[in-house]
Amino acid sequence: MLDQSSELWDIFTIKEEYSPVKLDKHQRFNYANSKNKNAFDPVVSEFLVADGLKVEYPDNKRFAVCLTHDIDDIYPPYSHILSSFFYCMKTLDYNTFKPQVAWKIKGKEHSPYLNFNEIMDIEKKYDAISSFYFITAKRDPIRFRYDIEEIGHELGNILDKGCEVGVHGGYYTYNDLNSMKEEKSRLEKVLGKKVIGYRNHYLRFKAPDTWELLAKAGFKYDSTLGYDDMIGFRNGMCHPFKPYNLDKNGVIDILELPLVIMDGTLFSYAKSLDEAFEYSRRLIDTVEKYNGVITILWHNGPFSWPIRKNWKLLYEKILKYCYDKNAWMTSGEEIYKWWTNECKVEFYPS
Repeated sequence: MLDQSSELWDIFTIKEEYSPVKLDKHQRFNYANSKNKNAFDPVVSEFLVADGLKVEYPDNKRFAVCLTHDIDDIYPPYSHILSSFFYCMKTLDYNTFKPQVAWKIKGKEHSPYLNFNEIMDIEKKYDAISSFYFITAKRDPIRFRYDIEEIGHELGNILDKGCEVGVHGGYYTYNDLNSMKEEKSRLEKVLGKKVIGYRNHYLRFKAPDTWELLAKAGFKYDSTLGYDDMIGFRNGMCHPFKPYNLDKNGVIDILELPLVIMDGTLFSYAKSLDEAFEYSRRLIDTVEKYNGVITILWHNGPFSWPIRKNWKLLYEKILKYCYDKNAWMTSGEEIYKWWTNECKVEFYPS
């Protein structure tokens, strides 16, 4: 299908990223350096739908929303505590600040960032479940994050409530097969079950190497492919897809759930809460139009970080909007299972 248009094929395969002219300080390919400036237009999915692609979802839903959370911290770092202090002093909201420091006295289990139940309870109101990606890497360029073994009961609770636990690959992991395997194994040991989902910390990614390594490490799907500096569709797709390796002229055996909206990027792009919702609504409506999947990333921090309380409000507003549109709101794991077992989609050159 896609080889009918060399321009669309190049966008879909992110050909320009194989030999990037410029990367940022984290070695990421940014939207600012991309030739494709149609981030709000999933041109590849648009072509595929016009060519006959039709996707059906459970219970006759028109489109799907993949809800995800990267768990960067489970204990508020000093920068968060300090910013919370000044914010709460400015607003005279002293009670809100107390949880930010009380856990230092009560114990780690009282950390306000151990807020997974709160997140799941919000999602439950809208018949939704989600994916939680946890860091198990031993190295980080900024600070110690957390030991996954300390929160085994929290992970078990997430699974008990029907949500998914996956790997949030370490900063240095995106191009290191051994690290991928070690981090996957460490999480599986705590969980007592296999892990299939992955997203790399800082959205660090290299095409096509990261995909190839993830497949070799045993992951079934990835959700790293999104811009750090722009919301929207990085490779013109609003549907899951198996990547194509231009160097080997073959399909890579891993499903990509492209990331469309990340909280921090959204709020950097928008000038207000209302504008952030309007951008989100526009992307959601576009994905609905093409019967696609929109992947949303909301970190756990904003649910308990006073200075970002508006992020929490917007997340629930987005959930309600999707719920009112009768979307299937679910985890990456469920999307993977449905796409693999029920959707037989082929759009690669023969």
